[in-house]
Amino acid sequence: MDRYNVLDLFCGCGGMSWGLAKKGFHVLAGLDIWDVALKTYQYNHKDAKTVNLDITDADPIEVLKSIDVDPQSVDVIIGGPPCQGFSKNVPASWRFLEDPRNQLYKAYLRFVKEIEPTIVIIENVAEIYNAFDGIVRNEIIETFQKWGYRVKVKIIDMSHYGIPQKRRRCFFFASKKGIPSFPKENEEILTGWDAISDLPIVNQGEGYDGMPYSGKALNDYQRHMRVNSTLLYNHIANVMKATQTARIASIGPGQGLRDMPEELQVKSGYSGAYGRLDYTSVAPTITRWVFHIGSGRFAHPREVRGLTMREAARIQSFSDDFRFLGSRNDQAGQIGNAVPPYFMEQLADHIIAALQGKEEECQQLELFQAL
Repeated sequence: MDRYNVLDLFCGCGGMSWGLAKKGFHVLAGLDIWDVALKTYQYNHKDAKTVNLDITDADPIEVLKSIDVDPQSVDVIIGGPPCQGFSKNVPASWRFLEDPRNQLYKAYLRFVKEIEPTIVIIENVAEIYNAFDGIVRNEIIETFQKWGYRVKVKIIDMSHYGIPQKRRRCFFFASKKGIPSFPKENEEILTGWDAISDLPIVNQGEGYDGMPYSGKALNDYQRHMRVNSTLLYNHIANVMKATQTARIASIGPGQGLRDMPEELQVKSGYSGAYGRLDYTSVAPTITRWVFHIGSGRFAHPREVRGLTMREAARIQSFSDDFRFLGSRNDQAGQIGNAVPPYFMEQLADHIIAALQGKEEECQQLELFQAL
């Protein structure tokens, strides 16, 4: 295939870029203000430039010139503008359109306007689709159309695309050439256990970087995660407090706070807190709080411990050759805030079809999706 160039805005640790790179895209640069995430980005995207920059008032052309990137060489712009102001985790009474956290998409669009790539992909929380009566969604669509793009918007449930977790996100796909389209949903649903069951057993305080695999991959997903990897990193189990250990030890797979003996329950909390993954169900959304078992169903279904960051990364569909830098909390934030790379791998075929302007192929992909 032709080598297409990608610019990643609000890049975080680089989940979107990682998925496209796996399909042969050339990642030019990642921009963000999150220093430790940028270190992870640079470590894994060795040929890319990283820029620690608040793009709110930055000049797009000057930014690219400063890192020796020709604006005309950018084929694809990707990114997920920070979304806290739209998130359902923010009480409705606290959400307002003028919230600065709700305006960062405008900085993203300004980069698109100045650089004029052929393809643009925006990812955000599902709530952006209907937020403020659809004002933001419609503004993004109408802006793209004014600039000569065709646009498709879809709320994606990642569990329907081979990613073993509940995760709903809104994607905007804009194209100046071919017709934008999304991959077909997968009928097979993977569980959290499907993602991690081949990883070596580690108990609290165990694990180390450079750990060998202890057995063979047990399914296609695991085999895909192992490509280009011979050793494991970030597969280290945290040591929990005695009370936390007792809580997890008192419940079984799929159980949570309400299933514990009354004397172990916390006074306030929701049913998913201090919960174990289930062997037979898709995992919950991996969030930036995955480092703490009291923040969700983030305990291992078999061992009495929380998830390792490699296990969290597997559920988020990062392949094992992607290594996270920083503290455990830093790594959790990078994983939880990322776009699942495996979804981007699937989307890559549709981006390529649009880039090549193959109307017939785009139409076939669209038809295949609808079947």
